[in-house]
Amino acid sequence: MADLASIDAPHSPAGEAPRISFVSLGCPKALVDSERIVTRLRAEGYELSRKHEGADLVIVNTCGFLDSAKAESLAAIGDALKENGKVIVTGCMGAEPEQIRGVHPGVLAVTGPQQYESVVEAVHAAVPPRHDPFIDLVPPQGVKLTPRHYAYLKISEGCNNRCTFCIIPKLRGDLVSRPAGEVLREAEKLVAAGVKELLVISQDTSAYGVDLKYAESQWKDRQVRARFLDLSRELGSLGAWVRMHYVYPYPHVDEVIGLMAEGVILPYLDIPFQHASPTVLKRMKRPAAQEKTLARVQAWRAACPDLTLRSTFIVGFPGETEAEFEELIAFLEEAELDRVGCFKYEPVAGAPANDLGEAIPDEVKQERWNRFMEVQQRVSARRLKKKVGTRQQVIIDSVGPTVAVGRSKADAPEIDGVVHVASRRPLRVGEIATVKIERADAYDLHGTAVGF
Repeated sequence: MADLASIDAPHSPAGEAPRISFVSLGCPKALVDSERIVTRLRAEGYELSRKHEGADLVIVNTCGFLDSAKAESLAAIGDALKENGKVIVTGCMGAEPEQIRGVHPGVLAVTGPQQYESVVEAVHAAVPPRHDPFIDLVPPQGVKLTPRHYAYLKISEGCNNRCTFCIIPKLRGDLVSRPAGEVLREAEKLVAAGVKELLVISQDTSAYGVDLKYAESQWKDRQVRARFLDLSRELGSLGAWVRMHYVYPYPHVDEVIGLMAEGVILPYLDIPFQHASPTVLKRMKRPAAQEKTLARVQAWRAACPDLTLRSTFIVGFPGETEAEFEELIAFLEEAELDRVGCFKYEPVAGAPANDLGEAIPDEVKQERWNRFMEVQQRVSARRLKKKVGTRQQVIIDSVGPTVAVGRSKADAPEIDGVVHVASRRPLRVGEIATVKIERADAYDLHGTAVGF
């Protein structure tokens, strides 16, 4: 959850800019939605408040993917109503407004995901803007809610897949890709503003451009196709780290591995495999040729030895047998993925998966989750131990009195491990240092800066 704010103050006196308190829940894709709303409001003269109390209005950007996420969203709305009283709700849970109004009938407005104009209209109705175009300035790259040195770059909305455990297409609709020229112009503005790492996100990144039939659009002096490979190549020319998230293993992903081997984009792929048993994957209706996954992983690493692979998996999917779970464990041992997250299956209202098999008891889910994590912890420790003695480029995220914390090219912010860096001189947030790795534990690296 991100509390988005910059000013503490009571309700705005007459003539002063109205103040908005903002809560953003859920995934990076939702954070980008929040950034767009905040950018629009700041351009119209609104200020942000650090606290709900004293603000003129609260906006809560909700997550509705899992029941636990819905509960967190409803709790955040309740807190905002208690502390302020004037609340506008948006985001994924807003696609089902009756759930929100059933618990919190006092909210001013409810809008669904990506409905930026509706959110702004609701703000205008509740707290009209007081705008002076001569003094209210917004930077060209918009208002970002991430640290200055990295930013999420959303290249599409929605998803064409129909995975049985997921209701994202219901909430966000089918795939809608942004033209390549538009994405590249935004990326260029971010890099010009000091962003050193672009985290490319969407619901299905490798499907980018399918809906546009890979149409070309103008970028500088040339036409660029809305295609995963072409966009990756152009983003890599901007001088920032480019990290790819949420990539399904379609065959054309193999082409992008070549760009990673050449150093054009980071040698990092975030691929949500979700399971390894063919029968479970069939019930999940996962896209791509999963039965060839191990061979693909081996071929990718042969072409790009520095490649980092991260993924997520689900244990306790309805009907999952012990034999199917053992297939997943065997895959973990053989594939040796670098970074892995694991979730216990949670029923989602409206998801077809709930009716596909017998529900797995909670104690069995927990036991399988424990076994899964024990295996992956050993794999992770082995992978990280191989980096001891090497030199890694590390982007610094925070600094302390004696040790800074950063990330190597193998680590995405907030979801992967970190590198603890000792240095003979103070390091700066956003700086990229060369670090000699001296020690590794199960998830993190430790080293000393040897170059700046």
